[in-house]
Amino acid sequence: MKDMFGMMKQVQAMQEKFASLQAEMEALEVEGRSGGGMVRVVMSAKGQAKSVHVDESLLQRAEKEILQDLITAAFNDGKSKGEALMQEKMGALTAGLPIPPGLKLF
Repeated sequence: MKDMFGMMKQVQAMQEKFASLQAEMEALEVEGRSGGGMVRVVMSAKGQAKSVHVDESLLQRAEKEILQDLITAAFNDGKSKGEALMQEKMGALTAGLPIPPGLKLF
């Protein structure tokens, strides 16, 4: 029974750390880029868009489809960076806990 109480304390501590990590990830920003930096998006590590920067050379009617593709690519780049950051932080948070491989906690 002693092990059960110890495990419950570990789970509770992990839940508190996880809640703190969630808040931290909302505050951390990542920058997604495409077109060699001609399109940049800033977003939270959780994927909330904050801002978009588009190089003026892309603001031509003939470049509309290219611009749309570049914005999409920049958002996807930012999302990937946010997910990688989250994985890194979660790895540090769960280090030493017997969590099965492949189990996603977020």
